[in-house]
This record gives sequence, C-alpha cells and structure tokens, in this order.
Amino acid sequence: MPETTDTPATPTETPIAALTFDDALAELQRTVAELETGGQPLERSIALYERGVALHERCAALLADAELKVQQLVTRAGGALSAIDVRPEDAREAE
Repeated sequence: MPETTDTPATPTETPIAALTFDDALAELQRTVAELETGGQPLERSIALYERGVALHERCAALLADAELKVQQLVTRAGGALSAIDVRPEDAREAE
C-alpha cells in the first residue's frame, strides 16, 4: 500500500489577487503560524515565506485602497456623505 501524506508540498494555490482582505489576512496568519512551528523541509519553508510576502503585499494594497476611499469621502449639501470610487493609482495627493 503506497504511503500518502495529508500535508501538501506547496502552500494553498488560491490566487492571491482573488482574496478578500479578511481571507488574505487569515491565510497570512496561518502561514506565519506554520513557519513558526518549523520542521518543514527547506523547499516548503521557502514557498510558505514567498506566499506570506505576497499575502502581506495584498493586505497592504487592500488597506491602502480602503484608506483612499475613506479619504475621498466628500460632504454633499445637507451633510450627507458619498464615496468617490477612486483607484490608488488614479489618485493625486492634495497640495
């Protein structure tokens, strides 16, 4: 009978660009916990580290995008708020 393992050789293959902030943060936390546990082969540790860096970058980009949206809130007549949908790469800093 062939021996099987329950642990995949590489981290989760969900495309990082498709993850929401909460999903990316949860996966980043799991990745860090697995790295802290240790005992993985070098190749797995490197793959986990690389995915962790990419997950961190995804979280940072989503946070920056959310911060920009909050900053772009404008007050309309009567005090109502509306959000202007702006992408970070399209935004210009106020002078």
